[in-house]
Amino acid sequence: MSNLRTLALAGTILAGLAAPLAAQDADTVVATVNGTDITLGHMIALQNRLPEQYKQLPDQVLYDGILQQLIQQTALEQAAGEPDKRATLTLENERRALLAGEMIQQAADEPVTDEELQEAYKAAYADAAPETEWHASHILVKTEDEAKELVTALEGGKDFAELAKEKSTGPTGPNGGDLGWFSEGMMVKEFEDAVKTLKPGEISGPVQTQFGWHVLKLQETRQKEAPTLDEVRDELTDTVRQNKITAMVEKITSEATITQAEPGTVDPAMMRDESLLDK
Repeated sequence: MSNLRTLALAGTILAGLAAPLAAQDADTVVATVNGTDITLGHMIALQNRLPEQYKQLPDQVLYDGILQQLIQQTALEQAAGEPDKRATLTLENERRALLAGEMIQQAADEPVTDEELQEAYKAAYADAAPETEWHASHILVKTEDEAKELVTALEGGKDFAELAKEKSTGPTGPNGGDLGWFSEGMMVKEFEDAVKTLKPGEISGPVQTQFGWHVLKLQETRQKEAPTLDEVRDELTDTVRQNKITAMVEKITSEATITQAEPGTVDPAMMRDESLLDK
């Protein structure tokens, strides 16, 4: 056989082997159970909803596992016969949730433009006043008398950080009671109110909170400026997407013809009576 003929024959064989692969699509039948076809599309749809750890399996392992699951489910579905009321209502709810979820995902997948981000940034931060932040330290003890003794010691020249390491029962004691920087709403109200009355370098009197008694020292304050767009880009992107989803849901719902049962027609407690599904 000539080399040319050999190559031609090899090409024909390869083309024949490749043909089934090229022809595959979502309607390709991969199994049949009592006349019911299972297609490649069914497998793709199921694979798409698997947890990520299962998607990491080798293709052949995943293929075999999904196919066996679909075969078993199909056989069991056929054996179950027509669904009862409970199953029918559950299927309707799941279909409703699935299709609604697809709509929401479509809205979430829409690209967010730079113009939309600029508008979101302007709305969130254009008129925002600088936020005050405080850097403070504290010493936490159990009783007011202990706190008073600390104040006396500090007024007598004791070093705050050293006294915190020695006396504080709080987790910041070992590092001199340093709480770092915090803004409004990050501390309990009594603590925050006391800090606001201090000037940098000042020490408070005893302050009681749910954690015990504190002696505070305000180290310094600063004004936190609005973040740049790049610093909050991811956050604003999520906000824009969520707003798109909300707008889409509200628009579709508002355009639907909706009637509801008059108040009092249905006893809300009946929603918990699962025995109604068995009738």
